[in-house]
Amino acid sequence: MSDATAQSVTATQTKTWPMDSDAPQLPGKAAFLRRIAPLAVLLLGAGVAWYFLRGQVSFQALADNRESLLAWRDANFAIAALTFTAIYVAVAAFSIPGAVWITIAGGFLFGTVGGTAYAVLGATMGATALFLAAKTGLGDMLRQKASGWLSRFEEGVRENDVSFMLVMRLVPAVPFFVANLAPAFLGVRSITFIWTTLVGIIPGAAVYASVGAGLGEVFERGEIPDLGVIFEPHVILPLLGLAALAALPTAVKLIKRRRAGD
Repeated sequence: MSDATAQSVTATQTKTWPMDSDAPQLPGKAAFLRRIAPLAVLLLGAGVAWYFLRGQVSFQALADNRESLLAWRDANFAIAALTFTAIYVAVAAFSIPGAVWITIAGGFLFGTVGGTAYAVLGATMGATALFLAAKTGLGDMLRQKASGWLSRFEEGVRENDVSFMLVMRLVPAVPFFVANLAPAFLGVRSITFIWTTLVGIIPGAAVYASVGAGLGEVFERGEIPDLGVIFEPHVILPLLGLAALAALPTAVKLIKRRRAGD
C-alpha cells in the first residue's frame, strides 16, 4: 500500500470514528448514569415505600404502639431522638406517605418543641437529599435545553428564589415532594433551598407536633385527632399572611418594572 493510500484510509477512519458508538459516547453515558443514579435510587425507594407503606403509617398504628413507644423513649431518649430524626430523613427523601402522622408522633414522644425541632431537622436533610439528587441528575440538563417562556420563567424564579421557596413551604396546599423537586428543575440555589426549607416548614411542623403533644387526652377519649386543624382560620390565616409577606419583595419588583416600562 502506498503512503498516499495509507493516509487516505487513515483520514477516512478519523472522520468516521466519532460516529462509532463504542468511542466518545461511552464516557458521556457513564457520566450521565452516575449523575442520575442518586435520583433513580430515591425514586425507586419512593415507589417501594408507596407500595408497601401506604396506609401503614397511621393514627391506628400510633395508638396500638403508644405504650411501647413511650417506654422505649424513656429508656433511650437520645437514641429515640436520633432514630426519629433519621426516620424523618428517610420519610422526606423517599416521599414516604404518612409524614403528618410521623410529625404527630414526634409531638407525642418529645413534646411540641422537641417534636418540631426533630421533624424540621430530619425533613430538611431528607428534602435536601432529594433536591440535590434531582438538581444534579436532571435539573442542570433541563435548564440547558430550556428556551422561550420556560427559560424566562426559570430566570424569574432564580431572581426571586427566596420568595418562591418560602411561599411554597408556607402554603399547606403545596405537596412536600413537589416543593422539593420543582426548585431543582427551576434553578433555585442550594443554600437558598436549604435555609428556606428549614425556616418555611417550622410553622406547619409546630402545628402537627402540638396536636401530637395533646394526643394523650385524645387516646383517653377514644377519639381521632383532627388533621384539618391546619386549615382552621386561626392557623391558616397567619400562614397565608406569612406567605404573602414572603411574596411581597417579588411583587414590589414587578410593580417597579411595570412603572419603569410605562
